[in-house]
Amino acid sequence: MARYTGSVCRLCRREGTKLFLKGEKCYSDKCALSKRPTPPGQHGQARQRKVSEYGMQLREKQKARRAYGLLESQFHKTYERATSMKGVTGENLLSLLERRLDNVVYRSGLGASRPQARQLVLHGHVLVNGKKVDVSSYTVDVNDVITIRAKSKEMAHFKAVREGNAARILPKWLTFNADELTATVVALPTREDIDFTLQENMIVEFYSR
Repeated sequence: MARYTGSVCRLCRREGTKLFLKGEKCYSDKCALSKRPTPPGQHGQARQRKVSEYGMQLREKQKARRAYGLLESQFHKTYERATSMKGVTGENLLSLLERRLDNVVYRSGLGASRPQARQLVLHGHVLVNGKKVDVSSYTVDVNDVITIRAKSKEMAHFKAVREGNAARILPKWLTFNADELTATVVALPTREDIDFTLQENMIVEFYSR
């Protein structure tokens, strides 16, 4: 399955919640979901039929997959990894998704959105503990330090980051130094750190069928 290249605002409208795929626009009154809260398409405003239990489980899985920008195979592998870990599978899954390098770049404010953060990682602008990592799915751990390569710090985007234009709230498991463009993982993310509405138990039920 190819990666989605259409309007990301349609994805938020389809899932009925903000997935924060459009950067700072998602935090403003220009958000498409605020203007048009109905699903996209000509039947979006029609009366919604009752959704089955399977349908609700599918929607939660799709919501998480689209928010973090994963293909189905990537998401399923992450779920399988979560099942092999100690603890609650749903919470393990969310922790692994939050600890993806592209998500950490976004959540720290180094990237305006998860898609942009993924691009920054893939283009080699990001360092982890002083070493270049260009794999967006790389899993960070406690005490990892994420920063920007010296040559990249003069890019207009990172100059704006240093000026403190980001509107999002920094999660408590990260610290960020805007002057140095450095983010540090000080703890593992927990269920309360997710920045959008999600019922992870339904994702577990979906894959447990």
